[in-house]
Amino acid sequence: MFSDYDKKEPWRGGVYLCTADSSFQADLLESKLKSEGIPCVKKYQAASNFIEIAMGANNAYPIDLYVPEDALEDAKNIIVPIPLEDDFDVFDE
Repeated sequence: MFSDYDKKEPWRGGVYLCTADSSFQADLLESKLKSEGIPCVKKYQAASNFIEIAMGANNAYPIDLYVPEDALEDAKNIIVPIPLEDDFDVFDE
């Protein structure tokens, strides 16, 4: 998720955090960050902003997320996926 961090330039006062594959994923990450008090800006690639407006969702182009530089480490820690061990329990019947 953070593999392109060193390759992205700062944008609109923020530094690169990650790239979301769809508008749903970007909205989910943005919501989580904002609930933790970290502002987030989405940078749409190619026509993804238009596609999201016209179609209601964007699954065609990725969306980059940017956060303030002083909040970067906190943001990385907040959006790290944590596997739930009991998600795949097999029930004996």
